[in-house]
Amino acid sequence: MNYSAAKSQHILGGTIRIFLAEALLLPTGIVTAGFLTRQFGPEGYGLFTLAATLIAWVEWSVTSVFTRTTIKFVGEADDWHPVATTVLRLHLAVGCAAMLLVWLCAYPIANLLDERAIAMYLILFAIDIPLFCLAYAHRSILVGIGGFNQRANATAGRWIARLLLILLLVELGLSIPGAILSTIGASIVELAISRCYIRPSLLTHSSFPPRQLANYAVPLFMFALSMRLYDKLDLFALKVLGGTAAEAGFYGAAQNLSLIPGIFSLSFSPLLLSSLSRTLHNGDIESAKKMSQNALRAIVAILTVAGMIAGAAPEIVQLIFGNAFLSTAPLLAILIFGAIALAMISTTTAILTAASKPNWTFVLTAPLVPLAVVGYTLVIPLWGAIGAAWVFTLCATFGAAVTVGAVYYLLHVLPPASTVLRSCLICASVYAIAAIVPTQGLLLLLKLFGITLLIPLLFWLLGEFSQAEIYQIILLLKSKLKHQKSH
Repeated sequence: MNYSAAKSQHILGGTIRIFLAEALLLPTGIVTAGFLTRQFGPEGYGLFTLAATLIAWVEWSVTSVFTRTTIKFVGEADDWHPVATTVLRLHLAVGCAAMLLVWLCAYPIANLLDERAIAMYLILFAIDIPLFCLAYAHRSILVGIGGFNQRANATAGRWIARLLLILLLVELGLSIPGAILSTIGASIVELAISRCYIRPSLLTHSSFPPRQLANYAVPLFMFALSMRLYDKLDLFALKVLGGTAAEAGFYGAAQNLSLIPGIFSLSFSPLLLSSLSRTLHNGDIESAKKMSQNALRAIVAILTVAGMIAGAAPEIVQLIFGNAFLSTAPLLAILIFGAIALAMISTTTAILTAASKPNWTFVLTAPLVPLAVVGYTLVIPLWGAIGAAWVFTLCATFGAAVTVGAVYYLLHVLPPASTVLRSCLICASVYAIAAIVPTQGLLLLLKLFGITLLIPLLFWLLGEFSQAEIYQIILLLKSKLKHQKSH
């Protein structure tokens, strides 16, 4: 097996492991969302979603400052411990500062949203920020040193703990504060699991200076801040421009159901960055180009999953949230395609970062926020939540096209036209199947499972996979089966 093929198999195996761990967010998140919507109702769930969305935006913005930088420097270091210590200290310092900032801004934010009750929720939720930052620092370090299994185990522990704690504390009558405390507890669980594998010190001297991270961290921070703001701007714009708490609940529920592309990119992009950085550092440009094109190809291919979800959106919403949330279905059918576009942006910017172009990531994506603000201001007063969903998706698609163009300018690679054509054809086909064949309950799950199996079969029948790729997949499956039998 050549170097490029071995790298591709390594990325594929790591992506599958981490994706499966992150994918626990789906069943646990669906059960959690279904439980909380029934416990809180549309208004209470809307308030919880607003608070959770704001805190999540802060947490992901802070951690995104260092995530790609950490993976790059840890992966290239002969001794990763000094880098890890510096990164851990930065995460803790910035996380504590962000917590204090949320405490100071809680009541002004509540006044802006015209929801006084949300202030105390934000104050309590902010305690999670430094804990989440520490846990996420360990995630990045594990990826940097190649600890994909350990990274997956820590993530799986988070989602399982969050589900169990929410069911327990909310059922005990703690209501929204109970759900918030459960999220804090989940961060503690993930941090504890990670510390079982690696224990970078906060107190020992580190020879790795923080300013060495600046050349990458500063532009990547601006990129992360811009994308996190864009990612949740639609929900807050809807509320500020006249939407009710119930409408925010419907919209937040749709966002929660459009997580699959984000989970995939969260699993895939860090591994791509790590492997591509080493490949380019070794001067293997052709392998880097092939790796980049396969990455773009993978994102285009998951467009088919979006088609399935969009077609079955009313049935999915009814199963998970009940009839009271049926207004979520048309929002989900639009937002899922916007999520695909954001996954493409995540992948292309990982390629640009690996190619030592971190400044490009912010320059190319910064216009999305002002563009979206103009769109929301014009569209939401006329078309409400549906208008917000369309603006989100169209702006994200524009951003994806721009960053794909940048990758082409730099490396002269594009997603294969044949893959784009096949993906669009299969997307339309599975959308029609999901929409035309009515199902409920267990039959819906069977239908979605069947369509999921049908998608790779259709790709194979249409000639998407080469013989070498089929061989790599077979080798990977055999190695996993052999590993399981040995245990």
